[in-house]
Amino acid sequence: MGGTGGSQTYTNGTDVIISDNATVESPITVSGRTGNGSATTPIAVNIVHTYKGDLKVDLVAPDGTIYNLHNRSDGSADNINQTYTRDLSSEALNGVWKLRVNDNAAFDTGKIDTWSITF
Repeated sequence: MGGTGGSQTYTNGTDVIISDNATVESPITVSGRTGNGSATTPIAVNIVHTYKGDLKVDLVAPDGTIYNLHNRSDGSADNINQTYTRDLSSEALNGVWKLRVNDNAAFDTGKIDTWSITF
């Protein structure tokens, strides 16, 4: 790992339980890289949840900047299995990136199944 040659995907496949009315985070540590993210950085999210309209999903950069990915849309549909693209060109690659999920309602729960970011 390291250097600036080619893109590399970083993944966290550890399940994180999403309880009602709670906020959870799943971290990915990037190290040994130089430079910043791209203007079209892909973030792949796989969340198992029975009511995705309950969920707010953010990417938190190492400097604390928050990039919203999903904000309580799609009502009663199940699960989030989507790749989002965000402009991370102002963000240094190295550090701890976090997927933050906030469940804003009772009755439906789930888990962060896996997520990844490609630089």
